Amino acid sequence: MIRPVQDTIDAYWSQRAPSYDDYQQRAERRELDTEVWGRIWSSALPPAPSDVLDVGTGSGHVACLLARLGHRTTGIDLAPAMLDRAREHAAALESPPRILSGDAVRPDFPAGSFDAITGRYVMWTLREPLVAVASWIRLLRPGGVVAMADSTWFPQGLGDLYDDAARRALPVAEATSIDRTADVLREGGLVDVEVTPLHEVLELDRRLGVAPGHEVQLQYLVTGRRP
Repeated sequence: MIRPVQDTIDAYWSQRAPSYDDYQQRAERRELDTEVWGRIWSSALPPAPSDVLDVGTGSGHVACLLARLGHRTTGIDLAPAMLDRAREHAAALESPPRILSGDAVRPDFPAGSFDAITGRYVMWTLREPLVAVASWIRLLRPGGVVAMADSTWFPQGLGDLYDDAARRALPVAEATSIDRTADVLREGGLVDVEVTPLHEVLELDRRLGVAPGHEVQLQYLVTGRRP
C-alpha cells in the first residue's frame, strides 16, 4: 500500500511543480518572504552553521533559505519535477544546499547526522507520521530540533485531492486543529513540543494574497526536541 500511496502524492506534486514554484517566486513578495521566514526558522533552529535536513523540500524554498542563513542544509523530496526546480534554485547560490531524492518518512541517512529537521507544509500530506517522527529522532543528535510549519488546510475534507487510498493514508490531512500535528510530534517521541502562531505570515497573506484556491488563514510553527 505504501508505494501506490506515495506514487499518487508524488505524481500530484510533480504536476503542480511549475505553477507552485512560480507562485513561490513572485517578485512582489519574494524578499519579504525571505525576511519573515528567515526570522521564523532562525528562532527555532540552533545557531548557524548547523546540519539541517529539510524533508519534503518541494521546490527547495526552505532548503535554499537555510543555506543562505549559513546552515549546512540537505533537502529531500520524491516528486521529480519538484526536485528539478529545487536544484535550479540551489545552483544559483554561492553555498547551495544538497538536493536529493529521498523519502520524508524514512530518510536514508546515518543515525545522528543532523542538528535539526525542518519541513514546511509537509505534515498534512505525510503518510505514517509517527513512523516519520521516529525516523527523524534517529537522525537527530542529542537535543536536536524538529520544526514543522503548517496549518489546518482541509478541515472540511480533502475532496478530490489525491485518490481514495491516499486520502485514507494521511491521518493529519483533515485535522481541524493544529493540535493534531503537535500531538503527532509528542506521540512520536519528541519532548518540549510547542505551537507558535505565525502572525507575520498571516499579515503578509492579508496584504499580498494567497495562492489560487486557498484562503487566508493562520499558519503555525510546531517544534519539538529529541530527548
